[in-house]
Amino acid sequence: MNHASDEQLIWRYLKDNDERALEDLIKRYLPLIFSFTRNYTGNQDNAADITQEVFVKVWQNIKRFDRSKKFRTWIFTIAKRTAIDWLKKKNALPFSAIQDEERDNDFIDSLADESPSIAERLMLQETSKKLSFALARLPGDYNAVVNLRVNDDLNFREIAERLKKPLNTVKSQYRRGIGLLKKILSPRI
Repeated sequence: MNHASDEQLIWRYLKDNDERALEDLIKRYLPLIFSFTRNYTGNQDNAADITQEVFVKVWQNIKRFDRSKKFRTWIFTIAKRTAIDWLKKKNALPFSAIQDEERDNDFIDSLADESPSIAERLMLQETSKKLSFALARLPGDYNAVVNLRVNDDLNFREIAERLKKPLNTVKSQYRRGIGLLKKILSPRI
């Protein structure tokens, strides 16, 4: 495992387009985010889906990350919001009951920290590798649209102009590209 700080890895990825730095960052946080989302949902399969979505969001938004802030705080905020959104969709938990009105503490503050077992860590390391390689496996048009959106931080209109395609086609290809990432990863996670 790389001993560089989170900030150094982010800098290497953004400045030098060093994919290995991003992979190291994912390896570092994948077990933590998985454990966090598993605690939130109480279900390992759901936690795997949410964790995957968290890392897709991180990958999509890392160029917007404010490097004056802590990466750990940023990624856990994404994980928490993603888990909350997922739970709201599933109507699994009334969130009005989670907030402690007197102390205004979030639900997560009351959760015990459960570290993954050795077997889970090995599984999560393998999953981390698969996630980073899956991002590079998108075919043709989907790859171009997702990369322009994520790596070049272009909006859909700018992508449509650059690729000389209709705006709705670009949006559709982006959505399908993200869906394909999920399909590539689903049987393996």
